[in-house]
Amino acid sequence: MNNKDSRIIIENRESDFLFRKSKSKLNITFNRISFIFFIFFVICLIYSIHLLHLGSRKTKTENFNNNSLVPNKLYRADIVDRNQKYLVKTINSIDIGISPSKIIDEKKLLLNLKFIFPEKNYQKVKKKIKKGKFFYFEKKISEENYEKLMKLGDKSIEPRDNLIRIYPQKNLFSHIIGQIDDENNGISGLEKSLDEELKKVEEPIRLTVDKDIQYLIRDELLKFNNIFNTKGSAAILMNVNSGEILSLVSLPDFDPNKREKITDVNFINRATKGVYEFGSVFKTFTLAAAFDEKIIEPKTKFIDLPKSLTCAGFPIREYNEKLPTNLTTEEILIRSGNIGSVRIAQKVGEEKYKLFLSS
Repeated sequence: MNNKDSRIIIENRESDFLFRKSKSKLNITFNRISFIFFIFFVICLIYSIHLLHLGSRKTKTENFNNNSLVPNKLYRADIVDRNQKYLVKTINSIDIGISPSKIIDEKKLLLNLKFIFPEKNYQKVKKKIKKGKFFYFEKKISEENYEKLMKLGDKSIEPRDNLIRIYPQKNLFSHIIGQIDDENNGISGLEKSLDEELKKVEEPIRLTVDKDIQYLIRDELLKFNNIFNTKGSAAILMNVNSGEILSLVSLPDFDPNKREKITDVNFINRATKGVYEFGSVFKTFTLAAAFDEKIIEPKTKFIDLPKSLTCAGFPIREYNEKLPTNLTTEEILIRSGNIGSVRIAQKVGEEKYKLFLSS
């Protein structure tokens, strides 16, 4: 009995020792698994936050590109040519501002900014910081530089979504399209004349002009400007059947992307603002009105034309005293006869002439 009892006791002690030993191993293994799981969980959490951040930025970009979802007062409709090629486009951008009141370490901030934007004038940046008011540090920032700035984690650096106007064709349509100011208001060209419509409509505004034709005509004008050393030139191409303007070029022109102050009179739109009296050019319409009324023919003769006369109280003289006194309709146009043109207009009559010009 005693031997058995002692053996049982020994066996119980051995099993107790084995249980404690295995329990200790179990605890060690469980702690390692928990630690690995925790690390994995943290990594997943970081990547999830990063993905959510990128996803929210992507959503913003899509919203800005989707005209119907943009309640932004800066929005303006795109403008395209007759073939749907973009002449003006509104796109989203990010502007970076600095709020001086949130700066913790100015030296550190400036060092970081210099590393990313070495070309900036940091004397001016320091002066703006001293004023204590929010200011824009960089507009239309690139995606790469935006990511670099966000990694700094400085609360004084504030990104702000914005909408900007870009002109893909640069100088090509500058006089037609015009410019906008910093408040998003049109100040010249179609940007001004269609200002209210551009702020309201969602679909692109389609013009009658053709980008390819505009390019070819501008190229020809530039070539002959160089040959004749001219101050400027202009050209208009119209579809005579519909009245649609296919091309309107005025030189010199400018790049509306730079939003420069156009103060030089050479930059006027010569096709619309370079006005002058028609003079002899208008004689073509006088003959056209008479032909339309079937009053004259090209061979109709005008005999004994004087060298001067008075019309509507104004004296009109022949520009060339040697001009023959007997001329046909065709010769009056070819020689640009002043008196002969007045006689033709008198045959048409004032009222009919006005109606013809109005139509």
